[in-house]
Amino acid sequence: MKRILLATVAAIALLAVSAVASVATSTTTSPVLGSTVPLGVTRSPLVPPTCPKGVSEANCTIVLTRSTALETIRDGVSYPTTVTQPGLIVAWTVGLSRLSNSTRTADNSIRYLDATFHGNAEAGITVLGPVGASSLHEWRVVAHSPFLHVQPWLGYVVQFPLATPLPVTAGDVIALTTPTWVPVLSFDLSPTEFAYRQSRTANCAGPAASNQAQLTVGESTRYLCSYPGTRVEYGAAEVTQPPLPDNQLHATDNGLAVSRRRGSVGRRRN
Repeated sequence: MKRILLATVAAIALLAVSAVASVATSTTTSPVLGSTVPLGVTRSPLVPPTCPKGVSEANCTIVLTRSTALETIRDGVSYPTTVTQPGLIVAWTVGLSRLSNSTRTADNSIRYLDATFHGNAEAGITVLGPVGASSLHEWRVVAHSPFLHVQPWLGYVVQFPLATPLPVTAGDVIALTTPTWVPVLSFDLSPTEFAYRQSRTANCAGPAASNQAQLTVGESTRYLCSYPGTRVEYGAAEVTQPPLPDNQLHATDNGLAVSRRRGSVGRRRN
């Protein structure tokens, strides 16, 4: 009896393995519709910003404060976070500066920034849609992610998944927003290869005098503060909407029908 039981269990296990192998084979040989698209990725990898050689820490302008930043040129690519296919933003990535190689200096900088900009380092992504002519540089908030406390990851490039993906459509762009401060700016780069804009209209030479980040869905703002030669270290991952296949299967009262993508109905099978 024991031998019969063992033989039966072995047979069931073999059938299960065969079924899994069959599914795996069919999955790997079938075409995949839809894809994961990185937005904001060009030749230059995302890095934690550092002060360029010869620039003192006092003049190291690597901190974005109380605004929304939209990369306009990266490695010569215009608006590299532009969405070209409808889909969902499922994650975002950011490169965060350590602020200083000295732990004591970094701690002092963090205390100063926390006090000056009314909170710890926070960031999130914002989906923007264009408003009016491109020459106006006006953008409306379509959606935004939660704002995360990113201070524990200073000195690293880190990716955050979104518990609730953000729907996007062609023509949207992805920006990086901080309601407080975040060290994400690599500067002293080629002004023709790198640039970004902030959600501000005046006083562009210094930190934002008040919170000018785009935080409300539906809000429109002109991005008139442009910063050539600076790169914002962020990106996003989009899962695109799968296109309809050429032959679509669906149930009918009389059985299974095959519909062509253009709407024609194929032969029914009973």
